[in-house]
Amino acid sequence: MTFRQFAFNNVTRNKRLYAAYFLSSLFTVMVFFTFAIFAFHPVLSGDEMNGNVTSGMYISAWIIYVFSFFFILYSMSSFLQSRKKEFGLLMLQGMTSKQIRLMVFLENMLIGFFATLGGILLGLVFAKGILLLAENVLIIDERLHFYLPIQAMILSFFSFILLFFCISLFVSYVLRSKKLIDLIKGNKKSKGEPKANLFLTIIAVSLLGIGYAVALMVKGVVVITVMVPVILLVIAGTYLMFTQLSVFVIGRLKKKESFFWYKTNMLLFSDLAFRMKDNARTFFMVSIVSTIAFCAIGTLFGFQAWSTSGTKITNPNSITYRGQNADVEVALINKTLQKHNIVAKEEQMMLSYFEVEGEKIVIAKQSDYNHFAKLIDEEIINLQEGQMITVEFEGFSFGQMNIDRNESVKLNSGDILKSTEVIYSRALPSTDPYYVVSDEDFEQISTEPADEVYFHAWQVTSGKENVIEASEKLQQNLKPYEFTSVDYDVYQINKSYAPILFVGLFIGIVFFISAGSFLYFRLYMDLDEDKQKFKSISKMGLSEKELKKVLTKQTAILFFAPIIVALIHGAVALTALSNFFSFNLFKESVGVLGVFFIIQVVYYFIVRFFYSKQFIASVQ
Repeated sequence: MTFRQFAFNNVTRNKRLYAAYFLSSLFTVMVFFTFAIFAFHPVLSGDEMNGNVTSGMYISAWIIYVFSFFFILYSMSSFLQSRKKEFGLLMLQGMTSKQIRLMVFLENMLIGFFATLGGILLGLVFAKGILLLAENVLIIDERLHFYLPIQAMILSFFSFILLFFCISLFVSYVLRSKKLIDLIKGNKKSKGEPKANLFLTIIAVSLLGIGYAVALMVKGVVVITVMVPVILLVIAGTYLMFTQLSVFVIGRLKKKESFFWYKTNMLLFSDLAFRMKDNARTFFMVSIVSTIAFCAIGTLFGFQAWSTSGTKITNPNSITYRGQNADVEVALINKTLQKHNIVAKEEQMMLSYFEVEGEKIVIAKQSDYNHFAKLIDEEIINLQEGQMITVEFEGFSFGQMNIDRNESVKLNSGDILKSTEVIYSRALPSTDPYYVVSDEDFEQISTEPADEVYFHAWQVTSGKENVIEASEKLQQNLKPYEFTSVDYDVYQINKSYAPILFVGLFIGIVFFISAGSFLYFRLYMDLDEDKQKFKSISKMGLSEKELKKVLTKQTAILFFAPIIVALIHGAVALTALSNFFSFNLFKESVGVLGVFFIIQVVYYFIVRFFYSKQFIASVQ
């Protein structure tokens, strides 16, 4: 058997431990390759919009590449940590330190080579499906046909072979400092009873409490101001929570005899403090990486929801026109709607702007207001002569003009009207407050309007599926600030955000899968030691049912402790984002966090099944 065959056999014999590393690396290569396919696609090298998509794909691919370097480096560190004893025994058998480094180098390059090839081949297999998905998600006008991505294949292959080569060299260099006695003892050195520092425990609670309180209390642009300090507080608090607070809580639980001696809790908690201390850095890393994934995707979806909702709120009518040349342009709109088989209810009025206390403010007749209120199914009003009401915009409040609700309007008759009531409505196209008076009083206003604008609105009742096409034609002939189509505007917003969402979703998934892989590595690093421990305990009368129960609780804590922390971090961050936009992102937050939590639950049950299976087999 040659030395290369020996390295190859080492990989196949440790396939249980290498499986997650190989599959995660393969998936990372596949995602990088997917972005490269888009970046080099002929269709996306055309107009400015597609050019932005291409740039986004390039940037995303290299973000994943940089993250992959640290992910693979951490993974290799986990492998080496679990194989200390193996290296020590090989040195006792006569293998030199140089040969061990060469063996590790060959093993990593072997895995890297096949992971790179596998990722590219898998990407080719699913390339057409991914391109079809992208056509709909990215809202691209042209079809993304399948092509043989030679450039993407070459870039992906050589980029990741270089990445694995650099990491293999680095890891081989690190091994030079390992002493034989340290390798032989492996992880069997006495760690001593983990103890929590009370002062640092209080600091952990304080940092997290202050960070959460500030994030949840601030509103508007202040959110951006406090963002960096809050992030630093939460990161520091998270690290201390896993290294100090968790150990402190476990210590208190162990002192509570009624809890500690209940059923199998003694087996679980006697070892849990050591595990929390040993896994603190892993838990911390998983929490932060997962939080980044949650926040990135939640922010992207939230920002899109805010933009589209804002457009729908400020434009309750399907189509509106506001301008001076009404006859010609309104006729063009009606002709275009008819041509596309679109049926709509139409209303029109003259928006009259009056000078009131130095501000141009709309004063509308009751009849005009009621016509437009009916158009969007709002309640009509019934004013008496001499009565005036203030109408404020019903929706978000972001930069609207403030007016004195006690301002007065003088009539030709000499009477003075004052606002007696405030109502909230979206009937007329003004996010700023305005006044409504009776038709009789409107005719008696003493001053002439400072400005007048024709306003027409259409509420589509049938043929909605053709509105975007019709609006696109009208946009070419009308001025953008005069013509508005809600469906077309929302379509354009979704089209501009689609590449960002597509990119963010893929990167978030890569981060989350990598975080899950970190947990997998930590779990299997202690597998052999746990087998021996539970084998000894089973001889003392531990039943298979009780063993499974302990294992279930142990793996659940390992998998869900950092994820739950990340979910809480993400929920606070998305709530702060809601405060910044003054817009409720509860639905988007629950959707994003819920999907990731479900994925983690599925991953947990899969890992627990195989992990428990190996345990039961070892103790029988």
